[in-house]
Amino acid sequence: MATPPARKAVLDLYASTLRTAKSFSSYNFRTYFVQRTEDTFRGMQAEQDSIKLSQAYNEAVKELSVLRRCAVTNQLYGGGKLAVEEQSDVRT
Repeated sequence: MATPPARKAVLDLYASTLRTAKSFSSYNFRTYFVQRTEDTFRGMQAEQDSIKLSQAYNEAVKELSVLRRCAVTNQLYGGGKLAVEEQSDVRT
């Protein structure tokens, strides 16, 4: 029987994934990955089977590494802000 990951490890992974998701410069990618992260970890929180929890944790670790690479690429080639985002430079 597989031992489930420690609560602190899951929370640290959640924080890292959420931080990475918020680092996207594109609004659509950023909101999508924040929502996806919240949904993924809500599912992990509700999981009772330790084997499925371990598998979900390992999958989330792999997804975090992919997400980090995508965030860096998006920051390099990200465009301007959209109309739905707050504009930091207000023109009068």
